[in-house]
Amino acid sequence: MELKNKSIIVTGASSGIGAAAALLFAAEGAKVVLGARRSAEMETLAGQINQGNGRAVFLSGDVRDENYANALVDLAMREFGGLDGAFNNAGIVGEMGPVADMGIANWNDVVLVNLTSAFLAAKAQIPVMKKRGQGSIVFTSSFVGFSNGGMPGMGAYAASKAGLIGLVQSLASDHAADGVRVNSLLPGGTITPSGGEGNPAALDFIANLHPMKRMANAKEVAQAALFLLSDRSTFMTGSPMIVDGGISVRLT
Repeated sequence: MELKNKSIIVTGASSGIGAAAALLFAAEGAKVVLGARRSAEMETLAGQINQGNGRAVFLSGDVRDENYANALVDLAMREFGGLDGAFNNAGIVGEMGPVADMGIANWNDVVLVNLTSAFLAAKAQIPVMKKRGQGSIVFTSSFVGFSNGGMPGMGAYAASKAGLIGLVQSLASDHAADGVRVNSLLPGGTITPSGGEGNPAALDFIANLHPMKRMANAKEVAQAALFLLSDRSTFMTGSPMIVDGGISVRLT
């Protein structure tokens, strides 16, 4: 029970890594607040957790909205009496293609969802954790945009995820003495709806980029997030934790 009695926000919780993380955290004793745009999927997930003797509540909304970031924290405080951690996992890839051919709308959307939402989440989550003198926040970044992990056609995504790593390091430095740890998680290719699920040719291509010759399943990434949120990582903050099947090593 790595997260016993801890209250954890999970965004991007309607599917993929977020859903797998919510199930895992609940199984490890956490009380989870689910956040995403799709209510029906979260209602099903919350029902599954609650029927399995876990505790889950959900609130649909847009992570680009500051009011939504605050509302998720308010929900955790109201339902569970506090906030111990957050897995800010919501993100999009956006349209693929060279930056010179990219529309400003796509750039803005990717940066808003992947980076600005992290700023808003931190603004909402850190004060309540700081007040309690403890907490752990994990943001999902990517090997893309880190080290030599850049991939063609992913300029907006890479920029947003690289910016997220920088934001996390600054937040970690600002709040380490407050007892609030902030880390980023850098997955490699993961089998999720947004990661090519249902397209065997695309999955094979991506899998073969990894030295392990396979992609992660969502639970494998969730397990790394569990470690960063648990008391097993109490001396870690500001870390870009790579969980990528060795792809960034191959590209270095």
